[in-house]
Amino acid sequence: MTVLTVDTSKLSKLDTLTTPRLRLVPLGPVHLEPTLRGLADPETLRLTGTRGPIPREAIERHLATVGARDDRADWAITASDSGEYLGEVVLNELDEDNASMNFRIALAPGRTGQGFGTEATTAVLDHAFSVLKLHRVVLDVYSFNPRAERSYVKAGFVVEGRQRHTLHWDGEWVDSILMSVLATDDRASTH
Repeated sequence: MTVLTVDTSKLSKLDTLTTPRLRLVPLGPVHLEPTLRGLADPETLRLTGTRGPIPREAIERHLATVGARDDRADWAITASDSGEYLGEVVLNELDEDNASMNFRIALAPGRTGQGFGTEATTAVLDHAFSVLKLHRVVLDVYSFNPRAERSYVKAGFVVEGRQRHTLHWDGEWVDSILMSVLATDDRASTH
């Protein structure tokens, strides 16, 4: 029997990840203002299914403690050249027994459609499989966000199925698309 060992020490001491255009740095208190701006953006809230508002104090507490956790990894996506905050990307919902985590990403308002999401996703998947030793990374994307679904496919995610009526938004039921990528899948890499 194969024993799966996720390297959780690499979650509480998070590496900075680099790509040609991006630096993914551990998310923390320094990212409070851009995080608040994202959470005030109606389109960001819709795409993530977030019902706001989230109290500032709750965001401050989260950002102050998230870096020390050994069950998740939260990065701020920043531009390599300017340091500008472009969004955040997260691995969470650790399932150690099955070497699996959930993935989510939220780009800053006005930063979609430039390839930043695909580039950040690819870097996080490289880290998830080569450093953390995960076997599976999974996500849900709402059916009203085909742009994100295309980005995930580009990064290596495969559609597993459709979950019906997972979100009630603006008086309508919205399906979500379940996607995953395995360590053994052929996919693009930043290496």
